Amino acid sequence: MIPDGFLRPERLWWLLIIVGLIGLYALLLWRRRRKAHQGSTIVGLERVLPKQQAWKRHLAVVFALLSLAALTVAFAQPSGEVDVPRDRATVVVTLDVSRSMIAEDVDPNRLDAAKAAATEFIDILPSGFNVALVRFAGAAAVVVPPTTDRAQVKAAIANLEVAPSTAIGDGIYSSLDAVAQAPIDPNHPDDPARAAIVLLSDGSTNSGRPSLPAAEEAKKQGVPIYTIAYGTSHGYIEIDGQRQQVQVDYQELSKIARASGGEMFTADASSKLKEVYSSIAHQVGYVKESREVTEAYAGYALFFAVLAALAVASLAARWP
Repeated sequence: MIPDGFLRPERLWWLLIIVGLIGLYALLLWRRRRKAHQGSTIVGLERVLPKQQAWKRHLAVVFALLSLAALTVAFAQPSGEVDVPRDRATVVVTLDVSRSMIAEDVDPNRLDAAKAAATEFIDILPSGFNVALVRFAGAAAVVVPPTTDRAQVKAAIANLEVAPSTAIGDGIYSSLDAVAQAPIDPNHPDDPARAAIVLLSDGSTNSGRPSLPAAEEAKKQGVPIYTIAYGTSHGYIEIDGQRQQVQVDYQELSKIARASGGEMFTADASSKLKEVYSSIAHQVGYVKESREVTEAYAGYALFFAVLAALAVASLAARWP
């Protein structure tokens, strides 16, 4: 971790002591080599004393100096950007339940795998977050308004069923409606919580309102959309005995994410989908803030001090 500032920067002048110690160590090494070349070493002494390997001495000194440097930096009270969990936010899980989601290119099929991953996603969100569920096919609806009751949302996800057509634009507008239903924090009534939409789809809009204006409206309301393009290029479903390809429309989902200020992810397997949801949970659930990180550098100092002690101990040991 590299600090971006210090609360007591004047204390960094103590680092000059380390520079002086390095100079002193270099001088002592030079004098030792000079005496060795001049033949001043006591004859036979090296045969009596245990031989010390030079690299061990150097390593012990390096670790000791690193420990002292880290301790000095900690003394200056460094600050840096760290991930801080948000106290509250509203996350809308928006799922495509169109017929293409029964394609079995993802085991056991796209919809069941998406349900399982969405359920795990909800579990890793901070407990204070409100979670809403929106489903869309040919039409969209708010299945569960924002709530902290995780069991209610997960039960609703389990009961989702497929329907014809795909109305991604309507799904976004319904998600914005869900955000508007989020309860107000009584302690901060004039401070709306951050909101985000996590939209999973495997197709393109073929019903309802267009998706790009919906994404632009989300941008105006400060609600980024994290889109997940889910499925493979060889997915298909059977309709009246006819095989129909159901490929993912990456372009539309990418435009939605960019227009809303969010980000697009891709997943072609259930394991990859879980990784995507985990990444989104981290982005939504944490915010980078500048905090004092003195403890981190104190830990570094302790770590290097232990290494220095081990190196010194190895010098004192008599190896067989």
